[in-house]
Amino acid sequence: MTTTVDYQNHVIDFKIITGLDRLEEVKQLFLEYSQSLDIDLAFQDFETEFKTLPGKYAPPDGALILALVDGREAGCIAFRKISEGICEMKRLYVRDEYRCLGIGKKLITIMLEEAKKIGYQYVRLDTLPTMKMAQALYMKFGFYDIEPYVYNPIKGTRFMELKLRAYFDYIG
Repeated sequence: MTTTVDYQNHVIDFKIITGLDRLEEVKQLFLEYSQSLDIDLAFQDFETEFKTLPGKYAPPDGALILALVDGREAGCIAFRKISEGICEMKRLYVRDEYRCLGIGKKLITIMLEEAKKIGYQYVRLDTLPTMKMAQALYMKFGFYDIEPYVYNPIKGTRFMELKLRAYFDYIG
């Protein structure tokens, strides 16, 4: 599936990755994401996740979504099943030069639509205390704070959840 948006003289495509098509580009974005954090993601076993992509993000329980601006890789998002009816949003990342084009917002929107199609009722995420802009974006979507649902040793990490039915009822 591909969604195309024209914005500020750019053609922005959003692709759900199936099979090996464009997987290397997603891997590069995952690597850039991890390097941008200034923390070690070993507590999430990121190395195994990276080496086995699409891994837990593969259909039928998850997805990798790639954003392209004028044909160039600009950002990504992923989600995976964590329990019955609940998925986890991971690895939202937009390269610096493509920020302020609405890519993060559209990646989340497509991710939520795909999660709904699969039948998830809730989407969860954890976000680092330094990610203030991302947290503000999550709250605009209706994510709210919850108790920790996974181990994260980073002090100040926020754990958030969105009830998909409430979100889709709200947006109509």
